[in-house]
Amino acid sequence: MTLDLDPDLDLVLTRTLAAPRALLFECWTLERHLPHFFVPRPHRVTHCRLDPRAGGAFETTFEVDGQEMRNNGVYLEVIENEKLVFTDGYTEGWKPAPDPFMTAIVLFEDAGEGRTTYTAIGRHRSAEKAEAHRAMGFHEGWGTVADQLEAYARGLMT
Repeated sequence: MTLDLDPDLDLVLTRTLAAPRALLFECWTLERHLPHFFVPRPHRVTHCRLDPRAGGAFETTFEVDGQEMRNNGVYLEVIENEKLVFTDGYTEGWKPAPDPFMTAIVLFEDAGEGRTTYTAIGRHRSAEKAEAHRAMGFHEGWGTVADQLEAYARGLMT
């Protein structure tokens, strides 16, 4: 899948994960799975509401260093076992968010032998927001999430 990436606005992480893409997609789209990998430990998801369809809720609440963080958004595009696009730019009912941060694109491509090429993209409105996200540790954080996702999915396979 080819995307028009902008190096000033888009942060990209690509990994090959040892789990099939259908399982990884399921982990990303079912509420019972998301809390097991979505934020780097020791942080934790305390609530999520997922309605994986265009316009459906992508809401997460997580605890980071004792602080509760809410991220309410919507899915923009859902292609089963291939692609998820969600944003905090809107909430359900297409209500604009007052201070959106990014749009996330998660891609799942078959890499053969039960493996998946997993790509996470953070797309930002400005170079300043992209740089702030990079400084917050986009690559480290999303890399940890990818590792946690792989370990969790492999545990489901046994």
